[in-house]
Amino acid sequence: MKKGLLVLAVLNGFLAVALGAFGAHGLKNIASPELIAIFNLGVDYHFYHTFAIIAVAFAGHWISSKLLDWAGYLFFIGILLFSGSLYLYAFTGAKWIGPITPMGGGCMLIGWILFAVAIAKYQKD
Repeated sequence: MKKGLLVLAVLNGFLAVALGAFGAHGLKNIASPELIAIFNLGVDYHFYHTFAIIAVAFAGHWISSKLLDWAGYLFFIGILLFSGSLYLYAFTGAKWIGPITPMGGGCMLIGWILFAVAIAKYQKD
């Protein structure tokens, strides 16, 4: 198990729940329905990739590979860039934030590929 990644995932899970609750209750007073939908998309992907980091952390129990570390960190960077940019956009409406979102999605995609390669390369001793 990769304890550092698991701690990172748990903290992200807490943050995703807190942001999801804010989006469901507090955001409706300050944002349009369109911006709330964008914020909620950020929360969804935040959760998905929190669970991905948990999976990577537990995979470390069986698979010893730096690719797992990279996958976990890329999932986290993806959360920061993808979800973070959507949260920021929902609060500000600033259009310049838009190009950051696909960079986060790219990090998430690369994380999934590295996770798959680590599993595929695993050979039981």
